Amino acid sequence: MEKGYSVESKKPLCAARTVLVTGAARGIGAAIATTFAQNGGNVADVAYVNDMVGDALARFGAIDILVNNAGIIKDKPLAFLSEGDWNDVLGVNLGGAFHCSKAVIKSMMKRNWGRIVNISSITALSGRPGQTNYGAAKAGLIGFTKSLAREVAPYNILVNTAVVGLIDTRMTQKISRDTLDELAQMVPLKRTGRPEEVANACLFLGSEMSSYITGTEINVSGGAYI
Repeated sequence: MEKGYSVESKKPLCAARTVLVTGAARGIGAAIATTFAQNGGNVADVAYVNDMVGDALARFGAIDILVNNAGIIKDKPLAFLSEGDWNDVLGVNLGGAFHCSKAVIKSMMKRNWGRIVNISSITALSGRPGQTNYGAAKAGLIGFTKSLAREVAPYNILVNTAVVGLIDTRMTQKISRDTLDELAQMVPLKRTGRPEEVANACLFLGSEMSSYITGTEINVSGGAYI
């Protein structure tokens, strides 16, 4: 170790960066917002996708890091899935990422720096009965990520996806303990993930540590999809 160097003297990973996290009211989104704040980020979080992105831009002047986390589920077999349920899930889970990314991308391009992290699901990769709308939206995010990454790479803007598996949130707490234990045993690590573990992946993708990574997916699923 070099003389005079200490871990404590290192700058936080996201010092002086402004971070916008959608769906940050609870669960994974709250953990992401907290983790970025603990690592020096100025965090602006929104519960749902709306004109609050504009409010955040007005308040902070620019958004350096965008995490598109907001999402909903309306699970039903396709035979019983209404057009409204289809449109609602696609609108929030995929449309939200479009609207938020579009709102911040020009300011990122002007400053020649930016990070966008989209939260997808292993449902997009392996499928799950009753989630045709959710799976389509989350798969769409992966395609959205790859195309946008190619568009904005010349501006030093990196766009990546965190593909999330079974995570211990209020949503999974609604599942019976027996069913949850059964699902956890299907995961190679034999447990559910913690929101903080997803947040750590997002922190990596939002920091300079990922400076040569774009257009790809980090699988945060305990090996559930290999």
